[in-house]
Amino acid sequence: MFDGKFTSSNSQSGIPKTPKLSKGGRSVFMAIIIVLGVLIIISAAVTVIPAGNIGVVTRWGAANRVIYPGINLRVPVAEQVVQMSIRTQKDQVEATAMSKNLQVVTSSIAVNYHLDGSQAIKVYQDLGTQYADIIVAPAVQNTFKAVTAQFTAEELITVRDQVRVKAEEELSKQLEPYNIVVENFNIINFDFSPEFQAAIEAKQVAQQAVETAKQRLLQAEIDAQATVAQAQGQADAQKALKDTGALSQEYLNYLFLTKWNGILPTVMGGATPMIDVSQYLGGQ
Repeated sequence: MFDGKFTSSNSQSGIPKTPKLSKGGRSVFMAIIIVLGVLIIISAAVTVIPAGNIGVVTRWGAANRVIYPGINLRVPVAEQVVQMSIRTQKDQVEATAMSKNLQVVTSSIAVNYHLDGSQAIKVYQDLGTQYADIIVAPAVQNTFKAVTAQFTAEELITVRDQVRVKAEEELSKQLEPYNIVVENFNIINFDFSPEFQAAIEAKQVAQQAVETAKQRLLQAEIDAQATVAQAQGQADAQKALKDTGALSQEYLNYLFLTKWNGILPTVMGGATPMIDVSQYLGGQ
């Protein structure tokens, strides 16, 4: 029966009404939203560049400026930061070349270098962040081939440090236009064909044999000179004794007796002994 009162459908279905925020509650909620928005904007505007790196700031994709290690600001959304290392970097490259005497040479080369931070924008614009693969590795290959062709295979071994210095200078010239600074160029090893290695070893053995023969010949010459000098000394001494009259018959007899073993020869022949030894035999 209709009683003259109207009720909503929600009340009839038993679904509770959604409570409305009070004016004060709406203010707090909006304040929280604003604070969160500000924090998000600040975090997006702040960027930190770690030590040993440099940041290239791009605005809508175009390189704009450079920022340095520490806390920096940028325009959110419009600006992005690309980090580039300015620390010493090391690349190891396997290279193959031909020596001056047409021997195939393979080598492992280690190169230390770093990016010129003052030219980071130009490097980023011209090469991007993959400059090691684009420029450094091919330059090392070209340098090794150019320098190796100036030396024979034997010289690559015997004057290795000269080869290294020349290669370092050449690589520096090639990378300087790209604002990459070469610190050092190290040749870890040289490898040749097995046939050439065997030839080098045989040559070294032959050279060692020649040196040994030279040493023996020199020693023989020294010994011969010593013998001649000794004989000449004895002759000079005897001549001096004779000239001074000291080489008397008595002195000659003394020399004979110091060398004589006391045994008389069994056959005397017809010759008269140079020294009459009977006087020393005690009447024998």
